[in-house]
Amino acid sequence: MPAPASTLLIACGALAREMLALVEAHGWRNMAITCLPAHYHNTPQKIPEAVRAKIRDNRGRYDRILVAYGDCGTGGLLDRVLEEEGVERIAGPHCYQFYAGTADFTALMEAEPGSLFLTDYLARHFDRIIVEGLGLDRHPELRDDYFGNYTRVVYLAQTRDHELERLAEAAARRLNLAYEYRFTGYGEMESFLAAAGDAA
Repeated sequence: MPAPASTLLIACGALAREMLALVEAHGWRNMAITCLPAHYHNTPQKIPEAVRAKIRDNRGRYDRILVAYGDCGTGGLLDRVLEEEGVERIAGPHCYQFYAGTADFTALMEAEPGSLFLTDYLARHFDRIIVEGLGLDRHPELRDDYFGNYTRVVYLAQTRDHELERLAEAAARRLNLAYEYRFTGYGEMESFLAAAGDAA
């Protein structure tokens, strides 16, 4: 983003495209974005200290640092790091909740606990992250081990994109699960960034 920026957003790489779209659409020129690799979700124990390193590498260069990460499987360790470093993050355990909105996400889970969620990022990269990443391309019999307790795929769409809808529906068929589409937009991530932009 163009300098000077007073706020640094440290984000998951799976949110990069959406965060850039929001920052550019709203003209929040006071914000800079840096991301950690999205594949850290496969090894969430790496996330807390990687976020700490980003904070320490950039402290003093910005007036404020914010983190756009859910807990993302760190078991509370990310929040412990952020408390130690005095840095705030977006509320919620994962991006599904802050895209859908807390109330709607809770209702979705109460209606069907066996829901597997996709975002634009996951729909776009489903084959690489899920099929190849979990070895389903080589060992399709693992499908039941990984997804036997799921009943549906819920695509939480950030953008209206027919190609992504097609990919998400194909992902549900690949896993032999029911499919549901919900357009969420950017949800609570947009309000989180808006508050940061307004406070600058």
